Amino acid sequence: MKSKNWQEMKSMSDAELNAKLNDMQDRIFKLKFRHTTTPVKNPLEIRGLRRDIARVKTLLAQKKG
Repeated sequence: MKSKNWQEMKSMSDAELNAKLNDMQDRIFKLKFRHTTTPVKNPLEIRGLRRDIARVKTLLAQKKG
């Protein structure tokens, strides 16, 4: 993730981060499902999404505590 996106994510509210997290989790579920039936063109996209989800969860935990 580029630092520009990281700064944008830091300035988001909790509701926006939760919405983004739900969207990412939905996308990764669909991507994994599609990957099991037919290989996707860029399997590294799964890794990137997984890491972005972890970043959003980290930001939510930092804002909570």
